[in-house]
Amino acid sequence: MTSSRRTFVIHSLAGAGALAAATVTFQAHAQAALSETGPLAVALGYKADASKTDKTKYPRYAAGQNCTNCAIFAVKATDAMGACPLFAGKQVSAKGWCSSYAKKA
Repeated sequence: MTSSRRTFVIHSLAGAGALAAATVTFQAHAQAALSETGPLAVALGYKADASKTDKTKYPRYAAGQNCTNCAIFAVKATDAMGACPLFAGKQVSAKGWCSSYAKKA
């Protein structure tokens, strides 16, 4: 009888651990896309399409600058979206741009 309870407890704990790991993984992949109208996005002049950046408001912007070639954006160049530490918990467009742009070395 004791070994049945022990087996049940061990399997229950293993199942709970696997469920917790799957939930964390799913949440990491299910991040919402950053809205251009969000307060931080507005403050940093984020545009999902860099070519639509207001060049008079952001004179530092130059054609060809986008999140893919930004030092802050740490995602593969082939990814369409990715996480940016400036916008924690949100996915930004690889073709996007914000005023914190810094060219990769």
